[in-house]
Amino acid sequence: MKANKELSDNLQAVLVDLIELHIQGKQAHWNVVGTNFRDTHLILDEIIEAARTLSDEIAERMRALHALPDGRSETVSATTTLPKFPGDQVDTTEVVGLITERLDAAASTCRRVHDDVDEADPTSADILHTVIETLEQYAWMVSAENMKPRKRSAQSGL
Repeated sequence: MKANKELSDNLQAVLVDLIELHIQGKQAHWNVVGTNFRDTHLILDEIIEAARTLSDEIAERMRALHALPDGRSETVSATTTLPKFPGDQVDTTEVVGLITERLDAAASTCRRVHDDVDEADPTSADILHTVIETLEQYAWMVSAENMKPRKRSAQSGL
């Protein structure tokens, strides 16, 4: 099978967001400071590795479909849906919010293109399922760092 332009463009959109997530994760990893530094630093390592691995899977799938992945820095910065990351030191609490936002943005790109990818190539859609599952799990795990438990109701015992 050869990818048509739409399938290639959709996979390319996922690819650039994953590459950008990897790069921004590194920026956060190097510049995070504050309470729970070590835990934040370590989970950023996990996210960086996941983004790198998933981007490689997408790019290799594109090649298997005779499409040309473009991971050049100018392409990534011009086409990613992820917002820019701060260039200075960032407090752990802020990093949690920033990385969660970027995980959600990358997962949203996957969800946006999913149905069209599935129609063109269910095998590529299976890869997107893994990407979505991984990104959304990390978004939950990272965002939980800043969450507060709900107050329990006296009547319901909750």
